[in-house]
Amino acid sequence: STLSSSSAASDVYKRQAFYYNDDEILVVASERPAIQTVFNLTFDKIKEVPPGHAIINKKSGDVEIKEIITPLEKRSCSFERIYFSRGGDAEIYKERKKLGRFLFPAVFDSINGDIENTVFSFIPNTAETSFYGMIDAAQEHIKKMLLDLIAKKPDYKNKSLEELISLKPRIEKIAIKDAKLRTFITEDSSRDDLVAHVYDVTYGVIRKTDNLVIIDDSIVRGTTLEKSILRMLDRLNPKKIIIVSSAPQIRYPDCYGIDMAKLEDFIAFKAAISLHEDGGNKKIILDSIYNKCKNAVVNDIQETENFVKELYKPFTPNQISDKIADLLSRNGLKSDLKIIYQSIENLHKSCPSHLGDWYFSGNYPTPGGNRVVNKAFINFYEGKSLRAY
Repeated sequence: STLSSSSAASDVYKRQAFYYNDDEILVVASERPAIQTVFNLTFDKIKEVPPGHAIINKKSGDVEIKEIITPLEKRSCSFERIYFSRGGDAEIYKERKKLGRFLFPAVFDSINGDIENTVFSFIPNTAETSFYGMIDAAQEHIKKMLLDLIAKKPDYKNKSLEELISLKPRIEKIAIKDAKLRTFITEDSSRDDLVAHVYDVTYGVIRKTDNLVIIDDSIVRGTTLEKSILRMLDRLNPKKIIIVSSAPQIRYPDCYGIDMAKLEDFIAFKAAISLHEDGGNKKIILDSIYNKCKNAVVNDIQETENFVKELYKPFTPNQISDKIADLLSRNGLKSDLKIIYQSIENLHKSCPSHLGDWYFSGNYPTPGGNRVVNKAFINFYEGKSLRAY
């Protein structure tokens, strides 16, 4: 039998389960495109195992989809959709494009509306689809500007109209990645050495008056940005570098499958601590959270609440993003740096059937998640470089 991921029956994260069944075969896989490709099937032929259900394949050949536990609220992982899942899946492709579209307004504000002097690009390869969505939004914005100007009935020899007609997003392939290397899933001991050699850049297309907008699927540790990408982009001498993340700020560890175990690895966590340090109350907040976590362990109530949320509570997402940019700029960037993250609200709009957002919100789908995050904070506070699970 195969359990659907959304059953949340235990503290072990399970991916979705898709299946196809006919008179001859039953096939089950965690991703729909794998079945489509191998068996040459259309989207509608492949079904998802419902929450709380199992596929029962009997010796007689009969196949039954049976509820085996009461389904809980569906909290399927959204980060799985952004980063790990096959981009060829019809639903995931649309979701990633939406993530890019929702980011354009913040990008437009950051470049002060100067599309003419802005180059748009992406970090290969999983951010490419979100990049298309962002460009779609940029093109629609230009179209609206043109229609608004025409509605004013200008003289058709008007220079502003001619300029607007010729305006289009400048798209270039700036970052080039060695497809054989993936830093996100590389062991901690070798990641720093690896990231410096993963990327190269395209020279000769960026002017000193240009803004350079680069979208990535996520910014987790900031290691690749700091040690590789930003240094190379800065060599191109743009006026401003804007790094855009299709995922929200990753603030909390995951214990359901994607290996993110230590709080101190997260650039958002470091930024929040730095903001408290700027305000003169770093020790107070860290001591407070630590004491609550330890007290919960002593009283065996560590699963009741995520106490680490208190670290982020005083700050807006934009404040944390700006502090991340500050931390990543301290190695002497010549260009101005802006970091833009997806909002959790727009994440939910983009992936409405996959609302598992615990990496970003700290709202874990099972009590074991709270136990892990509180243990991770204790390890951090006590200076123990240990996994929390």
